[in-house]
Amino acid sequence: PQSTPGRRRMQKPIREYDGKKMMARHLPPGMFAGNAAQVKSLDQLDGLPLKEPWLLTHKLVVKPDMLIKRRGKNGLVRLGLDWEGAQAVLRDWMDKEVTLEGVTGTLDTFIVEPMCAFSAEYYICIHSLRECDEMLFHHEGGVEVGDVDAKAARLRLPIGTIATPALIESSLLAAVSDALRPPLASFFAALHRFYVDLAFTYLEINPIVILEGGMVTPLDLAAKVDLTAQFDLSRAWGELEMPAPFGRKSTPEEAYIAALDEKTGASLKLTVLNPEGRVWTMVAGGGASVIYADTICDLGFAHEMANYGEYSGAPTEAHTFEYAHTILSLMTRAPSGALPKPKCLIIGGGIANFTNVASTFGGIIRALRKHRDAILEHKIAIFVRRGGPNYQEGLNAMKEAGVALGLPVAVYGPETHITAIVPMALAHIDASFTYSTSALQADGIPRGPPPELLLPEPDVPPGGISHSLFTRKTRALVHGLQHRAVQNMLDFDYCCKRPTPSVAGIIYPFGGDSIQKFYWGTSEILISVYKDTASAVAAHPDADALINFASHRSVFASVKEALAHPSLRTIAIIAEGVPENKTRALLAEAQAKGVAILGPATVGGLKAGCFRIGNTGGMIDNCIDCKLHRPGSVAYVSRSGGMSNELNNIVAQHTNGVYEGIAIGGDRYPGSTFWDHLLRYQNNPHVKMMVLLGEVGGTEEYRICEAIREGKLSKPIVAWCIGTCAHHFNHSVSFGHAGSSANSDAETSEAKNSALRAAGAVVPSSFNELPAAIAGTYARLLQGGTVTQGPEVERPTVPMDFKWAMDLGLVRKPSAFVSTICDDRKEELSYAGMDISRVFSDGIGIGGVVSLLWFRRKLPEYACRFLEMVLILTADHGPAVSGAHNTIVTARAGKDLISSLCSGLLTIGPRFGGAIDGAAAMFSSAVDAGLSPQEFIDKMRDEKRLVMGIGHRIKSLENPDKRVEILKGFVKAHFPRHDVLDFAMEVEKLTTRKKTNLILNVDGTIGTAFVDLLRYSGIFSAEEAAQYLDSGVLNGLFVLGRSIGFIGHFLDQKRLQQGLYRHPWDDICYMLPKEPIVDQ
Repeated sequence: PQSTPGRRRMQKPIREYDGKKMMARHLPPGMFAGNAAQVKSLDQLDGLPLKEPWLLTHKLVVKPDMLIKRRGKNGLVRLGLDWEGAQAVLRDWMDKEVTLEGVTGTLDTFIVEPMCAFSAEYYICIHSLRECDEMLFHHEGGVEVGDVDAKAARLRLPIGTIATPALIESSLLAAVSDALRPPLASFFAALHRFYVDLAFTYLEINPIVILEGGMVTPLDLAAKVDLTAQFDLSRAWGELEMPAPFGRKSTPEEAYIAALDEKTGASLKLTVLNPEGRVWTMVAGGGASVIYADTICDLGFAHEMANYGEYSGAPTEAHTFEYAHTILSLMTRAPSGALPKPKCLIIGGGIANFTNVASTFGGIIRALRKHRDAILEHKIAIFVRRGGPNYQEGLNAMKEAGVALGLPVAVYGPETHITAIVPMALAHIDASFTYSTSALQADGIPRGPPPELLLPEPDVPPGGISHSLFTRKTRALVHGLQHRAVQNMLDFDYCCKRPTPSVAGIIYPFGGDSIQKFYWGTSEILISVYKDTASAVAAHPDADALINFASHRSVFASVKEALAHPSLRTIAIIAEGVPENKTRALLAEAQAKGVAILGPATVGGLKAGCFRIGNTGGMIDNCIDCKLHRPGSVAYVSRSGGMSNELNNIVAQHTNGVYEGIAIGGDRYPGSTFWDHLLRYQNNPHVKMMVLLGEVGGTEEYRICEAIREGKLSKPIVAWCIGTCAHHFNHSVSFGHAGSSANSDAETSEAKNSALRAAGAVVPSSFNELPAAIAGTYARLLQGGTVTQGPEVERPTVPMDFKWAMDLGLVRKPSAFVSTICDDRKEELSYAGMDISRVFSDGIGIGGVVSLLWFRRKLPEYACRFLEMVLILTADHGPAVSGAHNTIVTARAGKDLISSLCSGLLTIGPRFGGAIDGAAAMFSSAVDAGLSPQEFIDKMRDEKRLVMGIGHRIKSLENPDKRVEILKGFVKAHFPRHDVLDFAMEVEKLTTRKKTNLILNVDGTIGTAFVDLLRYSGIFSAEEAAQYLDSGVLNGLFVLGRSIGFIGHFLDQKRLQQGLYRHPWDDICYMLPKEPIVDQ
């Protein structure tokens, strides 16, 4: 199958061994035994029969388990072996290098199974489609199954439907004898349930057989799972390995970048294709990385392409340095030789939405400085093209670095086509290569908006996605506290001169109803925040769109909630990584209700001069540069959200501008299709031409071809499918595939581009030629009078937020703090509304002051007294504990009180002081869950977790802790209820049966009693009690109390005039190497 570099593949193939073990665990009991052994090392062989005794009693089958297709035809299946013979085969094959269908790899993982006796072989495959699951069956399976697509019986099961044996018998098994239909039908029905429940996307068994005893048994299995479901199904999957394709192993550099990627919220990807190649890339953005790879290949330099990958998602300067350093190390590793061939480094990228270009370029410049001499030695020329926030400063810094370091660095911004630097770079490594880049620069000719767009919106029939998605009156609810996205929408509204803000309200389920401040131009406005969709819809019945920023873990529930409200006609799902089964269920429901879905995995879309979703279009200055503040005559639809900024830029430079642009989303099943949006554009008289940016995979573009031929799409369409590089870098060996054309030649970008061209679309020869194709089509429409141009509208200005002020020269500053506990502006200081004079006159004490400043209310006397008792009991625990020890050591080093106190406080955490918080959380959760003390202990044991707040090194039942006795006595005498403390005391009765020192200690007593205070005092709501506990208030009590003791230890050391502390040698175990280290 062709996969696109830079695109994350969420369908992950798994090993046959893992698939069969999952079937054995999850199919109905007795349906499949799943006897199989996995061998990854010859060291396993001696002990394997002890674990799998059937190895000694059955004839065996041995085959590699490495995602290899057609193993039987390639001589990689051995049958009828005893255990000794199987070991011989494994010893012969282990670590053997083989070449299969042009791919060379090493055999290192095998599956051993019992050999089965059977009379007939069948074929079964289940795969996922947008609207359904499809089952394919053929009664003649095995290695000679042939073209199953052409001859298999098919059964399509709509989303939410599980196959039944009766349905399977009637639909699939007509060619099977009557006696064998029931067992096959029952197995296939269970198999489909297994397929759905375990989030498979593809499951092929060839052959599947019926044994002499009537048991249905799969022999060869190939499967893929939906990686996005891992969060939900990790326990059901177990330790599920997702191996690399056969013949593909990560290099140390790839592994290093992958490890960096796991540690950051940004995206860092690297694949080394050809270490000897001379064309290296460092590209920002997934879609952009594909387009750069395409252009390099389209221009005939695939054989020189050394790597592909991406850095995106606002990586830090440090991460960008590590990424650039890794690539430059690879480029300069080999000796340059006497006459080195020149190389090029393409530092490319689209127009960023929010990544600070100057910051990321800072990391690249550091790497260039580090490798400066090697870059010159290897004759490396560097070509840079970038746009986005602060790109001017970034590009200037790159230019200055090139001059200062004496490096050949060519720098371009968004005025240059995204891939224009590719032919420039190729000309550096090959003097015979020529290519004109003049058409890739903006011509600067002004092209104003069409005057007729001042007319009202056209009347488009309502219902489903055929309705007009956005107008100047569109009002949206935003799900998630996305301050930057909301502000970007409001800034766009303001520069479009909308009469009202497009954001009606914000939905944030993790907090109560509140308000948030935003800017409308230079004025501040308030937008309400609601805790659920129903409240927001009720308050804003005019809102007809929902912009959903919920994570992939919670977006399903929030969209389901939104679909219950008919007023919401358009929903954008921004999150990527939504499980496919959940996505398909949402799409089915949305289609039934006539709701338009954009995404998942989309930046959204925009309608020029009207409305934009979240961060679509990037920073507001880029929106204005791309003339998005007023409408044009060109509408586009794209899969890639990252490339939508580039389409805005290209269209703005070569036409009178964008009318509407939609990114349908990068996941396998986007909520809307190219056809949906192109049909809307066709029906809109203001849209004069359309642009389609597709990509490798899927067949949606063929529907567009058919519509063009049938005249349903008659307006000019400029189209291009990215991913033409895919066939140059095919490292995978294909799964055997039937019933789906996902891996067919028809899905290649080349095939789809050819089909679109043949149907009548304007299709350039490469993405590099896309601007010329758009410009030429527009010029013909302008010449023919289809398109009109008026005078350009005045360029709007919108102030930028403060954090960009120093970079971009514009400033606006919101309130720095909000305080609800203290006010010093009046004549008298007040704590939570209580004047300081009354604090003293009422004699509320330190406990009362804590209650005012921490809880914004005066607690009853018993509660204040309890707080003071906690402070007293936690004030100190001797000089040997870590916090006091650090304070003493720092004091003896001559440091001041603040430094010494901080040294002690910084030790407070999970292992010192954190047991109070942990005990409160554990015991309260157990009470809430209705667990008995024994069930709670069993649960902690099963989870291999210590029970926080239980145990003491010295104290025991025989030697009780007086602090605990005092606290328990006070709580029982004064608290209205003490359920959590009582539960902890019952747990203590059980733990002390094992060891008498496993008592409820002072940390546990404080934690549980404090929960009782918050929950049952009648002063706090349940929500407030949970919020205070989650905020770490118990740690605050420990910090406050223990600070008293730390200060005491500091003063004690100063009073005693103790000198610098040095730890004694005899208390350190020195374990140095016996032999001296040899300089390598």
